[in-house]
Amino acid sequence: MNASFAGQTVVVTGAVGGIGSAIVEAFVGQGARVGLIDFDEAGGRAVEARLRAAGHTVKFVAADVAQFDACKRAYDEIAAELGGADILVNNVGISPKTNGRALRVWEMPPAEWEKVMAVNLNSVFYMTHLATPHMIERRAGRVINMSSVAGKAYCDIVAAHYAATKAGLLGLTRHWAAELGEFNITVNGLAPGRISTPLLKSVPQEINDAVARVTALKRLGTPEEVADACVFLASDQARFVTGQVLDVAGGWLMT
Repeated sequence: MNASFAGQTVVVTGAVGGIGSAIVEAFVGQGARVGLIDFDEAGGRAVEARLRAAGHTVKFVAADVAQFDACKRAYDEIAAELGGADILVNNVGISPKTNGRALRVWEMPPAEWEKVMAVNLNSVFYMTHLATPHMIERRAGRVINMSSVAGKAYCDIVAAHYAATKAGLLGLTRHWAAELGEFNITVNGLAPGRISTPLLKSVPQEINDAVARVTALKRLGTPEEVADACVFLASDQARFVTGQVLDVAGGWLMT
């Protein structure tokens, strides 16, 4: 795919490490200005410095996206320097484990449930609320939400809070696609399967190996493969695609 995003501003949450980093690299490689939002300030500053040294136009802001005020501050700082978001990628997500295991409902502390809801689901509303006025004014835009196959089918590797938030993103994606379509804004989602990211280190290797065995392509995915799908949904080639959630899972679960 030969996509070009020159002159466009992309805002990515959860932009440091794993899938987020691959998405940032894909968009800067296609000429976009990219705003990075992440809780990891040291990591974000390092990425920002490296990309600027390579000639890319980027802006990093450290923020806890579980808080609306933090999201607003981050978005406003990026918009002031790079312009409002033409493309928003709601990538951030956490999936806490205890001793490498997802807690079941009777074991889970309410505080853990609330934290996952705030990061994985509330932040998507916050960022979309902030970014869409600019898109509506321009009568053009893309919103891409990072769901998961765990939001479509039962997956015992993750806990209920993660599954619930990723399922929630399916509903938000469809609803917002209908709300925003008249303004020529598309809203789509991605549902990755098991992807080789630092997050996978929180579970034993044998679990990841077992997933690979029951995946049609007999391997785990890469962050770059998810980024490629993200770039497609953001591109003009997907201009008549909205309200859809694309599995990037190599045939695992086949939702």
